[in-house]
Amino acid sequence: MEGVAKNYYRIYDDKEVENFFKSKLDHQEIKKLLEDFETSHQEYYNNEFFNFVKEHDPDAAIISVQNLYY
Repeated sequence: MEGVAKNYYRIYDDKEVENFFKSKLDHQEIKKLLEDFETSHQEYYNNEFFNFVKEHDPDAAIISVQNLYY
């Protein structure tokens, strides 16, 4: 299952919007991308960062996470 998105991330932007996404990139790779992203952005919005991630992982996807109570 090489290259399959298996890492899941929760992100918050400057407007406190919460999103979740999945990616085949590991935590260290995402941290490096975030550092690179921060050098060229004064404000952080999830859709802009996610599009930046997609440049490095075309299979990355925003996902919906729902609570399940029982």
